[in-house]
Amino acid sequence: MRRCARSSLAVSVLLAAAAPAYAESESTTAEAVVIKRLGFIQVDDLEFGKMFAGTTAGTVVVSPTGVRSTTGGVTLAGGLVQPATFVGFGSFNQFVSISIDANTQVMTRTNGPQTMNFDTFVIGSTPTAPITTSPRTFRIAAANGIFRFPIGATLRVGANQMPGNYLGDFRITLNYQ
Repeated sequence: MRRCARSSLAVSVLLAAAAPAYAESESTTAEAVVIKRLGFIQVDDLEFGKMFAGTTAGTVVVSPTGVRSTTGGVTLAGGLVQPATFVGFGSFNQFVSISIDANTQVMTRTNGPQTMNFDTFVIGSTPTAPITTSPRTFRIAAANGIFRFPIGATLRVGANQMPGNYLGDFRITLNYQ
């Protein structure tokens, strides 16, 4: 009888030691997007990153491959940098025309009226090509009809540009033929 009591006591001590002293749980969201044939979705936003404006105007260029460069009085300061990325779904060898709603877009400072323009949109095709309001036609090369395309652009930073967070939108249009 004594042996059983000792075994039970040892098991109870081990279970008590394994119990957490504090537990917490969080809820999160699961998301899925189903793309219809002859459609496309945005995967990533165009991000120019963080920079310092100088006493002279300059530019920040984000290429379709995500490489960032500057001209003029702009100094890079890090942050997230990426081209806008989209994924489309058509058919193998199908033609697709791509255009943008305006050749020059505007970003406005959050909590202020200051603006910066961005333009000179470039698609990451082979070879890369400018994207304008005039449709540019490509052929879908993927056998499954799924294609991915990044778009880079040039940000125009003014001399002594007001510090802050600037946001803007642009619209891409695909016409499947």
